[in-house]
Amino acid sequence: MNRAIFPGTFDPFTIGHYSVVRRALTFMDEIIIGIGINENKRTWFSTEKRIEMISELYKNEPRVRVEAYSDLTIDLAKRMEANFIVRGIRTVKDFEYEETIADINRQLAGIETILLFTEPELTSVSSSVVRELLSFGKDVSRFLPDGMKI
Repeated sequence: MNRAIFPGTFDPFTIGHYSVVRRALTFMDEIIIGIGINENKRTWFSTEKRIEMISELYKNEPRVRVEAYSDLTIDLAKRMEANFIVRGIRTVKDFEYEETIADINRQLAGIETILLFTEPELTSVSSSVVRELLSFGKDVSRFLPDGMKI
């Protein structure tokens, strides 16, 4: 069974994240969306709310699970018996960062990372942009998956 961790803060989970999961499900048997908890990172939504929003979005997709974690992604992968880490990248800057992390994860745990390039029409969508728009009271529904309730 091919099982992958899709790690991130997902604050909030955007149409870009949704696209990565949808595409990864074409070659993975199961995706575990790992919501990283970092006490040093200020988030818009609580961990519980993020778990609730993403779980509700995938309530009819048994191949997707949501787990929160506060340790290393490779430790979550080991606990969940995942063979891969899946990451989405939008820019060259993302690629350089993800390549470094993938190399470390491979060295430490022997786990491979699969990078999926963002679809061109989604490259401008990021959680940080969505949070900024939320802070100004703007409607962000076009940047969230259909059915996502915030």
